Amino acid sequence: MSDTHFGYQTVPEEQKAHKVAEVFHSVAAKYDVMNDLMSAGLHRLWKTFTIAQAGVRPGFKVLDIAGGTGDLAKAFAKKAGPTGEVWLTDINESMLRVGRDRLLNNGLITPILLCDAERLPFHDNYFDRVTVAFGLRNMTHKDAALAEMRRVLKPGGKLLVLEFSKVWEPLKKPYDIYSFSVLPWLGKRIANDADSYRYLAESIRMHPDQETLKQMMQDAGLERVEYFSLTAGVAALHTGIKL
Repeated sequence: MSDTHFGYQTVPEEQKAHKVAEVFHSVAAKYDVMNDLMSAGLHRLWKTFTIAQAGVRPGFKVLDIAGGTGDLAKAFAKKAGPTGEVWLTDINESMLRVGRDRLLNNGLITPILLCDAERLPFHDNYFDRVTVAFGLRNMTHKDAALAEMRRVLKPGGKLLVLEFSKVWEPLKKPYDIYSFSVLPWLGKRIANDADSYRYLAESIRMHPDQETLKQMMQDAGLERVEYFSLTAGVAALHTGIKL
């Protein structure tokens, strides 16, 4: 039985998914409000950049993993149109319900599925695009998840991974103060949950940096892997192609 990290804690692997689920069950209702406050709205620009890089066209099949409240799935569904197929998936039921309701409120009816990114229930070579935004760092076996994402991509398909990353060195100290002092305070005031936002800060620090994640995607069999550091490295978009 192996151990893994949950923020700065070391926990048995089989407990991590449960602990992550508790975090997102707790914050689901206030997730979007907190995202806007934490990033001063920048997460919307990062997602807009990701949507542009995805280049979804009418008729595309798209899989949005850990899609949560549905920001990317909503944009992709509009671009793929009635001939396309956009799946919103998440391992957390509370988050998925928020995403489902948001899509329906926007007049979008698209497949929604509760599933684990490490064991995707889709055929090989099915999707034109696979995306995961701010979800990879919560996965226990990131290498297995990346391999699954590649498996379900069509040859020529693209994987896009948007995630928090390593900030530029001159900003590291103020970023740490913000992450470990301001974020838990905001979490307490807005979502009545300081611990979940403390975990968020810790999970970001434990996530692979830009170059390490690039290598992990290459090791998973993706080609032409590149990344874009966003807002001084606070976030990064990694892309790779299945040839």
